[in-house]
Amino acid sequence: MKIISYNVNGIRAALGKGLAEWLKQENPDIACLQETKAQPGQIDTSVFEKIGYNVYLHSAERKGYSGVAILSKQKPDRIVAGMGIERYDSEGRVLRADFGELTVVSVYVPSGSSGDERQAFKMDFLEAFLPYVNNLRKERPNLVVCGDYNICHKPIDINHPERQVGVSGFLPEERFWMDKYEAAGMVDSFRVFDQSAEKYSWWSFRGGARFRNAGWRIDYHWVSEPLRQHLTGAAILADVVHSDHCPVRVELNM
Repeated sequence: MKIISYNVNGIRAALGKGLAEWLKQENPDIACLQETKAQPGQIDTSVFEKIGYNVYLHSAERKGYSGVAILSKQKPDRIVAGMGIERYDSEGRVLRADFGELTVVSVYVPSGSSGDERQAFKMDFLEAFLPYVNNLRKERPNLVVCGDYNICHKPIDINHPERQVGVSGFLPEERFWMDKYEAAGMVDSFRVFDQSAEKYSWWSFRGGARFRNAGWRIDYHWVSEPLRQHLTGAAILADVVHSDHCPVRVELNM
């Protein structure tokens, strides 16, 4: 099973840059998308259906903002939008799909880069998201949580960490939250296979950051501990360009 996670930074813009054609070629079993920035009526789902995908969306109430999606070859047994907390669910940040014994979640963690208010919102979201995942694992122990977490966990995950002190996305409290997430029994699938530096999934549009590979690794597939033994590969597809992020991939033998 191959699962892709991709912050597309606007699904309509990404489709205009060949997203559907790339998905057809890559052919994942499941694709989790974030930052779709569109209401359901604004997305031509037939583009994905023609290449074999069932399409599920959880959009923000605010137009042109946030939003997550799951595309799957197999029809899920169950789809659940949101965490059951209106404050976060109105922003379209969490979408869950159950496939047999496997559950896949597409998550778009808020960014705190616009100021103190949104940083506080981000931390509140994270404090709600951890118990959501822990409770879900009791019911659904085989869990893949894909998405844009807007956090670089360790210095290896960000360019020039010494320059990023006090920057949202690399704050001590954010990284501590990710430590807790890992200690609770979640596994950073990419680091199971690759411990090397300078592997990033997001680059600023400014200053030729992508060309210089001055990036951040903020897109992940975290899997629950029981799935560790089923991991067969993980990769960052840095050469794929439809967004300021790139897709990340995990492979499981289920």
